[in-house]
Amino acid sequence: MSLTLFAVYFVACACAGATGAIFSPGAWYDSLKKPSWVPPNWLFPVAWSTLYILMSISAARVSGLAMENELAVLGLAFWAVQIAVNTLWTPIFFGLHRLAGGMLVLVLLWLSVFATCVLFWSVDWLSGLMFVPYVIWVTVAGALNFSVWRLNPGEKPITL
Repeated sequence: MSLTLFAVYFVACACAGATGAIFSPGAWYDSLKKPSWVPPNWLFPVAWSTLYILMSISAARVSGLAMENELAVLGLAFWAVQIAVNTLWTPIFFGLHRLAGGMLVLVLLWLSVFATCVLFWSVDWLSGLMFVPYVIWVTVAGALNFSVWRLNPGEKPITL
């Protein structure tokens, strides 16, 4: 695995993660009704940091196989899609306060993460395995987004 490629992928992940600092949950999110099973706040940065490291390692590993494997190239294309879609969720959900929009983004994210996982697995099973926690986390995030959306049916974006 190339450390340079790892660094490139990790920077992409860090850019996606930076949206959390720009669009923090804040008072708006605190005021929403949430399901009883919502994970504790401390878990989110721990989970995302771990996932970003695993995502970067797996992409760097698959990149090393891209010259000889067309599925590796396709997997990396889906990796790019998932990190782009990942970057959209926080501004839409926390920035614009769009619960339904966040749900739509999460559906697209889940599909792209799952596709990346399957494609990576077909090229390098360890890289695919490193994506399984991400699939699980996005599944939980989707369930949470859906639950918050359902529990707050009249929630509208804050206007100035």
